[in-house]
Amino acid sequence: MKRQIVAILRGITPPEVEAVAGTLIEAGITSIEVPLNSPDPFDSITRLARRFGAEADIGAGTVLTPDDVARVDDCGGRLIVSPDTCSDVIVETKRRGLISCPGAMSATECFAAIRAGADVLKLFPASMVGPSGLKALAAVLPPEIPVLAVGGAGPDNFSTWLQAGAAGFGIGTALYRPGDSVSTVAQRAAEIVAAFDRAKTDLGS
Repeated sequence: MKRQIVAILRGITPPEVEAVAGTLIEAGITSIEVPLNSPDPFDSITRLARRFGAEADIGAGTVLTPDDVARVDDCGGRLIVSPDTCSDVIVETKRRGLISCPGAMSATECFAAIRAGADVLKLFPASMVGPSGLKALAAVLPPEIPVLAVGGAGPDNFSTWLQAGAAGFGIGTALYRPGDSVSTVAQRAAEIVAAFDRAKTDLGS
């Protein structure tokens, strides 16, 4: 089962990235982004794509320009995640055959992203919209476009967000903080996967 959980490894460094990603994949989290404001992000993405590209969707977060998209593609990354809705980034992502996951918060931004070709919507910051806001958006958004709640969503409220229409989540500091050990990340990943699976079961999906 491919869970709709994206691990956000903000601040990770190249020497540690493979061990951390490996423990996430072992736990069942197979979408991993390295935000481009992390140290040497393209080195980290290259390492991950070479080692885990066949078993996980590896890519970048905080992608702000088409040039960033090109560099991620050159590194072997497939997943392009942004904090905003930028049609130039989305179009370049799809031109290269990559997975587009732009950030959006309003109906206007969501539909602009979809019209530009987005594959997945990143509701960000989700805490400002809330589950009730997502529920209203979900009533009008195409059901085939998954929505990930990012920022304000975690194991304690997975069920609430899923009931409101979220397909999954982007998880950052609840999984990884700079300097965390692999064992710490492994424990958090196991807890998050278990909470996600319980929430999905309770929802009946």
